[in-house]
This record gives sequence, structure tokens and C-alpha cells, in this order.
Amino acid sequence: MKNFTFDDLNGKVCVVTGGAGVIGKAIVYALATVGAKVTIVSRGKGKGKQVAEEISRETGGKVIWIKGDVLDKAQLEQAHQSIKEQLGPIDILINGAGGNSPQATTGVEQIEDTDLDSLENTFYGLGMEGFDKVFSLNFKGTVLPTMVFTRDMLQKKSGVVLNISSMNAYHPLTKIPAYSAAKASVNNFTEWLAVHLAKMGIRVNAVAPGFFITNQNRFLVLDEKTGDYSERGQKIVTNTPMGKFGEPEDLQGTVLFLLSELSSFVTGVVIPVDGGFNAYSGV
Repeated sequence: MKNFTFDDLNGKVCVVTGGAGVIGKAIVYALATVGAKVTIVSRGKGKGKQVAEEISRETGGKVIWIKGDVLDKAQLEQAHQSIKEQLGPIDILINGAGGNSPQATTGVEQIEDTDLDSLENTFYGLGMEGFDKVFSLNFKGTVLPTMVFTRDMLQKKSGVVLNISSMNAYHPLTKIPAYSAAKASVNNFTEWLAVHLAKMGIRVNAVAPGFFITNQNRFLVLDEKTGDYSERGQKIVTNTPMGKFGEPEDLQGTVLFLLSELSSFVTGVVIPVDGGFNAYSGV
């Protein structure tokens, strides 16, 4: 019989891309508390190194930061080598890098007759540079780290990949077409890769967070002047049966379950952690 703890994660070498972000930080913290050796991979040294040192100090765990741009394969390969030298071969990869941008966001939710004289705030006013940036960060920024950081798992014939998806993959939200399309691609890629790697002993799953206030969506869900929910933010809360935004810590249990041997026969799934949003029709 299995031991119903996360003890099997103790000593595992984990890579978390985007680990300095709101959601990534909560995941790194959870891993450190169960004894995993964690590397935060991100572009910026200041925030990444700070978060690594803070979590290491608070938990007593081994948490380091390594520079790595998720869209630069050569840089990721350098990071891979550094991680192996400092911590050992990689057992677990969490693809947490992602986010949206105002440059890939429409100003209106739906086009109406009054918008026809000027389409600047609609889909037709989006610049492809912003669209490409958001799509690449979220989708290619999942594919490239997977190509690099799972090679150790192939050699050991064991390992786990966890992708961070979104509610947008199930229900594309208004205003953010690039982000929604990218996260839908992440879901599809999760299923595809799970099949591709199954006989190598590597499991691939994803979590789809509902609505959490992050640095990337703050401008959409909060009123900058008052700090209250924006109209959009209130709409999200109204359509979430639990009636609130999630806290980053709400993801920790599901993440540890999917990474541990407790889910050893689970692969190719995407689990919503959303306060019931995906289940609610609005009626």
C-alpha cells in the first residue's frame, strides 16, 4: 500500500519556470516545505534570486535561482547544465512562465455599431507584435523548457512535467485572444506529450487555475484608483460559485498531488482549481 504523504518528493530536483511570480512562488514554497530541491528559472536576477533566498530562509529548504529565458533554447541549455552541477539531474519540471499584456488586449468586449467608425479598441486594432509576444511566452515558453529540462528524465525513465494552464483554455475570456489561444494550446500539448512520453515513465499533467490576482491581470480586474474590483473583476467573482478570487496557496495541494506518487496512474489530465467557475453556467 502507498504511504499517503508527499515524502517521495523529498530530495527530488525540481525546476520551476516563472517561479518568482505570484503563482510560481506559492508552488516553489510548497515544494521546499516537502524537502524538494528547487531551482527558479527566470530572466530577471533581482526578483528571482530574492524569492529563492526568501523561501530558502523561511523553509530551510534548498532553493536556488538560475538565469533562463523560456524563449531562448541556448540559454535554457546553459541553465540545465548549471542545475545539474549544483543540484543533480532533474526529476520534475513545472512550466509556470506566462502572462498577458495590455498590447494583446482589446479595449472592448464585443464590437457594437458605435465601434465601426474606429476599430482601434477591437480585435482589428491589435498589433501582431503584442499578440505574438503573449502567445509565444505562454505556449512556446512551455514547449522549449520541456525540450531541455526533461532530458534527464528520459535517461532515468521517470519524472513529472506539470504545466500551468488557465480557465481561458476552457472558456476564452473577452479581450484577451492571444492568452486564451495560448492556454488552449497548452492543454492540447499536455495531452499530446503525456502520450508521447508515457512509455518512458514520464507523466505530464496540468492545473488550470481559476481567477487569482497576479501582476499580469491586475490591470484588468482591479480599479487602479480605488483598489476595488473593476467591472470585469466583479463579473468574475459573480460567476465564481465560491464568490471570491483564489489565493495562490489554494493551488499547492493539487500541485503536490500531481507531482507525487499519489498520482502515479494520472497522466494527460488538466485539473481546474477554480472555485467552481468552470462548472457554473451563470444561471
